[in-house]
Amino acid sequence: MQDISFFTSAPKANFYDKLFMNLDLSDFPESTAKTGRNGYSKRALLRAFIVMKCECFSYITDLLDYLQNNLLIAHYCGFDIMKPLPSYWTFDRFIINLDNDFLQKLMQSQVLKLSELGIIDTSFIGLDSTPISANTSHNNPKSFKKNKFSKDKHPKCDKDCGLGVHTASNQINEQKFEYYWGYKNHVMVDCITGLPICELTTTANVADSTVALDILSQTNSFLSINECTFLADKGYDAKAIYNAIHEVYHGE
Repeated sequence: MQDISFFTSAPKANFYDKLFMNLDLSDFPESTAKTGRNGYSKRALLRAFIVMKCECFSYITDLLDYLQNNLLIAHYCGFDIMKPLPSYWTFDRFIINLDNDFLQKLMQSQVLKLSELGIIDTSFIGLDSTPISANTSHNNPKSFKKNKFSKDKHPKCDKDCGLGVHTASNQINEQKFEYYWGYKNHVMVDCITGLPICELTTTANVADSTVALDILSQTNSFLSINECTFLADKGYDAKAIYNAIHEVYHGE
């Protein structure tokens, strides 16, 4: 094991060691439950999926390369590193069948732990959205398809995605926008620490302002946002949101 740890920095190894030690997977299938041709623990696959998100990998192949080069982290995930790690298709099937409701509950339990430890609170919260492009050739800037961003040209490979628009420049005086097929990830954060508190994913064609009341209510259902200070950009500039913050949550 000493030779393996040489390839992984101590801070990175400690991060995943502590993360998985404090991760409550009691509602997930037991570690003896197996999946894949060679029999892989579902909890190990879930921890590997968490690694994929923490490292901001967009592709399973990136995760596989990372685990192969950081066997200590693969060990912390729960894999037997003396045997071959799961294949691309094992991860692919697992992620496709992963229950989003469970992930939501898992996130909520971690947020509540951080709240109990006094690391985060809801005194100063913010909400914003991030575009998520669907994996389709329609979004490829090198694609020369005609009218690829027409509502009548919906990508066949992703029937659930929607047509959205996002800012393509951070310059104040430059108004540049781009269309894309995909989704939006709406995230409520603790503005002091920058840590996420709640998230909601919608199709890209859903306006930010129409999601705010839902995510405020969803957050308040497990962690009170009473008397909060709420921060959001002009996309959430709607009277109904102002009224809810002041009248329902007694904030500002």
